[in-house]
Amino acid sequence: MKRETERPTVAVIVPFYNGSRWIERAIKSVIGQTVQPDEFIIVNDGSKPEEREALGRLTGEYSFQIIDKENGGQGSARNAGVAASKSNHLCFLDQDDFYLETHIETLVDNLPANDRRLGFVYADLYIADGDGDLVFSSSVKEHSPSNPKKSLIDLLRSDMFVLPSASIITRKAFEAVGGFDPQFMGYEDDDLFLRIFRKSFTNYYVDKPVTVWCIHSESTSYSVKMSRSRFKYFVKLTEMFPDNPDRGLYFFRDCIMPRFGRAFLADSIKAKLKRLEHLEECNQILRKFAEIVGSNRYAGIRYKVKLHAMISGISIAPPWMLRVVLRIMRQTIPV
Repeated sequence: MKRETERPTVAVIVPFYNGSRWIERAIKSVIGQTVQPDEFIIVNDGSKPEEREALGRLTGEYSFQIIDKENGGQGSARNAGVAASKSNHLCFLDQDDFYLETHIETLVDNLPANDRRLGFVYADLYIADGDGDLVFSSSVKEHSPSNPKKSLIDLLRSDMFVLPSASIITRKAFEAVGGFDPQFMGYEDDDLFLRIFRKSFTNYYVDKPVTVWCIHSESTSYSVKMSRSRFKYFVKLTEMFPDNPDRGLYFFRDCIMPRFGRAFLADSIKAKLKRLEHLEECNQILRKFAEIVGSNRYAGIRYKVKLHAMISGISIAPPWMLRVVLRIMRQTIPV
């Protein structure tokens, strides 16, 4: 692939929410790029005053712009950053992650020439702990073997593993779909890239890590916010892609239902094993999922019976049995 003939301009946008523990590491990774961004914007998403002050002090040492807004979640913060920028390409970075030195260079070098329908270019990434120490040296291919994205079925059947922090997105595509859906605090990434794909924009994959994704106990994926957002995304997909027997397309039955069913079950099991305070909320989400499955005429009776048996079993099964079930589920999905 060749770089576009017109020099691409790049904006890096970082949503910030009470993240003073990590933000300087993220800032340094942007400042240290081999190809510098044209704009560097950090969006303060309604952080505590002391957190905002900590962020402000860093402007004396590093060059970036701060935008302040009321708390609305990561998606709305990213949208605000895009609205304040002018560059024709967008790179995002979460406050607790960081770029490898050639992040922008690698992605820009892989922008295809003369593709008027370019949506995004995405790459692989390292997975690390909260301190940034490596856990896995590759992620995308292990969890999503179909790259680049070509099939709607694949995008509905499993998580996309296209991370904004490891991607470059054209402004044209981003604005065409209205940016991130702010209702989500988790799954906003899959939702964005799915909508870009559905609008017939192209995508390309670079088989090279460009970002370090740090997963730790304070990550959104470890909180009840992810469970709530997962259910919202499940409902949205269910409404967007109903089963269509006339065309032989059973989106809910074959893709959406099994994908999210395993995740909702895993949420309830983990909440019980860890005796988390949001156990009942996870159980309610699981029961709502079962109600939607039960009302779908194309979902198999066998699945429905098995699902209800699992829900009943979670409340009475001993911890050792739940751990075995969770271990089996991890063989099919990351939970």
